[in-house]
Amino acid sequence: MFLSGKRFELTPNKELAVNSKAIRSLSVAVILATSMAASAVSAHADETKIAVVDMQKALQSVDSGKKAKSQLEKEFNAKKQDLQKEEAAIKKMNGEFQKQALVLNDEARAKKQAEIQERIMKFQETTQRSQMEIQQKEQELTQPIIQKLRALIADTAKKKNYTLVLEKNENTVLYSQEKDDLTTEVVTLFNKNNKG
Repeated sequence: MFLSGKRFELTPNKELAVNSKAIRSLSVAVILATSMAASAVSAHADETKIAVVDMQKALQSVDSGKKAKSQLEKEFNAKKQDLQKEEAAIKKMNGEFQKQALVLNDEARAKKQAEIQERIMKFQETTQRSQMEIQQKEQELTQPIIQKLRALIADTAKKKNYTLVLEKNENTVLYSQEKDDLTTEVVTLFNKNNKG
């Protein structure tokens, strides 16, 4: 090897020889430990059973869930109908104002515009309140069902010796075997246990 025009030679060094022996024995120990850990993990993986449940499908499939959905749809449609009536009334009011705007004096025009704006703001507030009420009602109706489903899932998983149950949806579980999908079984058990 050449550096600044001078030649350097590597000569055997006793310290280097001792360190390389230590490094080799340490490397062997690390490789051995890694292979033991890998075999322990694979042995444990053989014991791990993972199931999936599509909670959305289960919630919509159980009888209680269908009943809750029907009740929510009735309330939603009633609120939607009221909101549509109010929206149509505001559009009509605005249309009439547009026709009359040219013949109204500034004070009357400003007053009518303020009326329309106030009605629009009330409509928006009512719309937001209705959405929040529907969301609260949905929580109120579905939460007890979800709790019962979770308990059933836990019981079923324990009986079938599953280590882990994941929620199956397109964002979390890309693939699972049909035999590990507990959704249908959980729905059947839920309906059987919660008749009436």
